[in-house]
Amino acid sequence: MQGRIKAILIGGMLGGAFDLAFALVSAASNGIAPARLLQIVASGAFGKAAMDMGAAGAASGALFHFGLSLLWAALFAVIAARFSAVSAKPWLSGPVFGVIVFFAMRLVVLPLSAYPNPVRFAMPGAFYDLLSHMFLFGLPIALANRAFVSRR
Repeated sequence: MQGRIKAILIGGMLGGAFDLAFALVSAASNGIAPARLLQIVASGAFGKAAMDMGAAGAASGALFHFGLSLLWAALFAVIAARFSAVSAKPWLSGPVFGVIVFFAMRLVVLPLSAYPNPVRFAMPGAFYDLLSHMFLFGLPIALANRAFVSRR
């Protein structure tokens, strides 16, 4: 059990950090400041009010982002515990999981949240975001699971 918790914590935090780093660079290239990006993340919980929350909104966005990252990593760990092929092939299962997370976030989580904007799949940004979820988010989670969960 200790290995699984370590896999969730390390995989979730690494995947979350890499994904956030990508988002920050992408946002900066579009003229969006880091604090504003994190407020946009917080708008999933607080709606448009997050944009007026200043540093508290940005901090909330960071907490929500990493909280969701840990929840996704925990889901991966549960799936990997049930299906040994998932754990055995992290270079495949991680990117596939990233695709699942990408679509789940855009088609389920964001629409059900207080996020105030319509969810779009504008290219090429959505494609780059998909790649980020595959290789910067899903893959670190899968590799952490492989590294820290003992095989039977």
